[in-house]
Amino acid sequence: MGVTGFGGLFFRSRDPDALSAWYRTHLGVGAGCNASGAGDPDDWYWRAEGGPTVFAPFKADTDYFAAEKAFMINLRVSEIAEMIVALQAAGIAVETRAEWDDPATGRFACIHDPKGNAIELWEPPA
Repeated sequence: MGVTGFGGLFFRSRDPDALSAWYRTHLGVGAGCNASGAGDPDDWYWRAEGGPTVFAPFKADTDYFAAEKAFMINLRVSEIAEMIVALQAAGIAVETRAEWDDPATGRFACIHDPKGNAIELWEPPA
């Protein structure tokens, strides 16, 4: 008995279908349960590849993401350089900092979804 993995992240949106479409288009993240709950359950999720997952509270006064947000999404990615180029081509601001990258932990970039939620893109070391 015990937790076997991360099952999902659920958050509020005034337009969940539009926000789901943004995630699907720009990050390749599955559609999620649509607002009506209709449709094939196999279309409700994307099958994540196995790999490291970090689950950690941050200090209440962290400046790592916006103070008015209770969470930050971290997505494990491959080929982060190519993803950054594609996101920028789509008009999405991408922040990178040399001090974020480290051979022991990997490469990082930060974007925000249309609702201002911080999304950290993380490419773990090979």
